[in-house]
Amino acid sequence: MRKEKKKILILVKTYPVLSKKYSELVCTAGITEEGSWIRIYPVPFRFLEYEKKYSKFQWIEADVIKNTSDPRPESYKIADIKTIKLLDAIDTKNGWRKRKDLLFKNLTVFDNTNELIKKANKNELSLALFKPAKILDFIVEKADSKWDKEIVE
Repeated sequence: MRKEKKKILILVKTYPVLSKKYSELVCTAGITEEGSWIRIYPVPFRFLEYEKKYSKFQWIEADVIKNTSDPRPESYKIADIKTIKLLDAIDTKNGWRKRKDLLFKNLTVFDNTNELIKKANKNELSLALFKPAKILDFIVEKADSKWDKEIVE
């Protein structure tokens, strides 16, 4: 399997999940400096050294390999967590101008769910930037903070 050094702007970090195999994991998604989506999973984020813990909207550099256990086209794994290097963070000044410019300049913005679903069904993408025509509702639900005892122990 070919290892590649990639520069990635972190956009998403999931809430940690427990795993029997990996202990605790997060899934991270971002874009490469070339403007391609990338998913990095699994990441043992809690166990990373402080100088390896990245934030959202921070550039990192790391050696990655294709995640062959995940068929989605954007899925990679960090080859060696020691290769994670934290770079610049993108600030929120001027109404998040720098962040908006990076996203809208480098990514296709979908506004049609049919097109997005068609591409996902053909396994052409599983990550995307979507702009809804109208937001009808926004619901926040508290997550269950109890974890499965089988996995915790």
